Formats: sequence, C-alpha cells, structure tokens
Amino acid sequence: MSSDVFIIIPCYNEQAVLRETVRDLLSLNARVILVDDGSTVPVQTVADDLPVEILRHPINLGQGAALQTGMDYAVCNGAKAVIHFDADGQHQASDIPRFLDKLEQGADVVLGSRFLRAEDSDALPLRKRLLLQGARLVNLIFTGLWLSDAHNGFRALNQRAMKAIRLQENRMAHASEILGQIRKARLKVMEIPTRISYTEYSLRKGQKLSNSFNILLDLLLRKLL
Repeated sequence: MSSDVFIIIPCYNEQAVLRETVRDLLSLNARVILVDDGSTVPVQTVADDLPVEILRHPINLGQGAALQTGMDYAVCNGAKAVIHFDADGQHQASDIPRFLDKLEQGADVVLGSRFLRAEDSDALPLRKRLLLQGARLVNLIFTGLWLSDAHNGFRALNQRAMKAIRLQENRMAHASEILGQIRKARLKVMEIPTRISYTEYSLRKGQKLSNSFNILLDLLLRKLL
C-alpha cells in the first residue's frame, strides 16, 4: 500500500477505543486522517503521539460532514484512493487491501457487505439484521441502487468517486445520500464481504431504532425540497 491512500476516520468522543483502532492501521503504510467532529475531549490529546493527521471541527456537525472534510483534505493532498473507516473498532484493517484490489480492477466505489457470507450475517444481532434488510428497500426507493447491505460505513473510493461525491447530509442520512450520488454519477460499484466485530462498546454507540426514523425523515425532506 502507498502513501497516496488516505484512511478517513470520523471521530466523536471515541477516546476509549480510538488508539487501538488506529494502531491496527499503522502497518498498512497509508495516511491515517482522524477527523475530530467536535469531541468533548479533543482527539489531539489522546492521539498526539501517533503518526496520524488530525483535522478538527470546533463543533459537532455529524459523520457525513466529517467524511466530507476528510475527502476534501484527501483530494487537496493528491490522494488516489480513500477508505472510510469507523473509529469504534468494528471494521477490520486486514480487509483494506481487498477493497483496494477491487479499485485496481476497475471499481470506482467498493462497499463492504455483511450479507455476502453466511458467517458475517449470522454474526449480526437479529434486530439489526432485520432493520438492515428494511433499509435496503429504503435505499432502492431513494437511490435506485439495490445492494446486499445498507449503511455499511466501510467503503473505498477512487479519485473519480471522490470528486463526484459531495455530501450535504451532515448526519447519518449521508449513508443513503452517497448511494444516490454514486448512481447519479454512474460510478462503477462493487460489493465485497466484510466481517463487522460487534463489541459491547460498538453496540452501545450504534444506531438506535428511533434514529432510523430521523434518517428516513431527512431523506424525505431532501427529496421534496
């Protein structure tokens, strides 16, 4: 892997697991970009000694805004590819080379999926599995893309995709918004299987059912305006 690959990690009060998440990435020889989205305790205070680059929002804007800040920074610094990677330790650093291989094979965007292998989907809590299946239909209605997974934050984008995508949904509705922009720009998409590690911490920090309705409302309002 080369230094023109940027791994973008949105961070909001993830001090408990952030160092461990970053440590797993350091052997990849990529540029790790932490986007501190207005954390109560600045990321700088817990990661200053790590070989990473830290960007900071003075106030909390949301994950979509943090990803866009990271992508803007990557484009300005000559990135050939970016990886979207969660700060809570759910994603596997060892999967990243497979994402980049698919970009090399011609994909503009590579999306991780928890539903391409039985062992990955079986690891999901039942309630989350059912919710994600419903979200697939929502994505189809609002974006025109029928994918095996929905709202998986593990992604890889090449230069063409980085320049075509401009996230306006600051918060979690960006996960559907990005799919609509992929389709509009006619970007080539591939899905690959990936295992998500659900810990007590990540489940506690994860999306609540009530927030799913907020995401749907955001998408409806944007569709109507």
